[in-house]
Amino acid sequence: MKLVVGLGNPGKEYDDTRHNLGFVVLDHLARRYTSGAVARSKFHAATLDARIDDQKVILLKPTTYMNHSGLAVSEAVRFYKLEVEKDLLIIVDDIALPCGIIRLRPDGGAGGHNGLSDIEQKLGTDAYGRLRIGIDKPGCIPQKDYILGKLSPEQRDLVEAVFDEAVDAAVCWVSRGMTETMNQFNRKNTEERETPSGASR
Repeated sequence: MKLVVGLGNPGKEYDDTRHNLGFVVLDHLARRYTSGAVARSKFHAATLDARIDDQKVILLKPTTYMNHSGLAVSEAVRFYKLEVEKDLLIIVDDIALPCGIIRLRPDGGAGGHNGLSDIEQKLGTDAYGRLRIGIDKPGCIPQKDYILGKLSPEQRDLVEAVFDEAVDAAVCWVSRGMTETMNQFNRKNTEERETPSGASR
């Protein structure tokens, strides 16, 4: 069994904010693999059962606020007796990446992300997979205001263009594991960000 978690804040006031992109990608994944299913309330989260390439997958959206995401994740991990190093993928926004870029990593620090920090604290490890979706750096805007703000029209176009790719990456992770998924999707994003001469756009 695999557990795929999208991070975000519950409530309509947080819809379409930068910090909720994990929710959005998980919703796209759910529409592809659980169309018409009704989410259950379990583990302080909304959960759906999916089957991806004959692999049972739990799709999970914590209904705690972002800062307490680890509660839902740790409850699900312990209930299903999962090995977090290979069975858990967190989908999350990342200010360290440009909009329109996704990156996968098998582990690493929270990078100042409160949701990841709480997950790490509750699990006692940072050795879990994460699918990061770029939202650009805040610049002169205070970080809290920026991440809880709406995407600009230009950012929205860039982010929406990679939703299907992010779903494909999550599916690849379920089916083939992290190493192959990183090789395929991280390289693809790097190539798309380069001009024919090799200079960054």
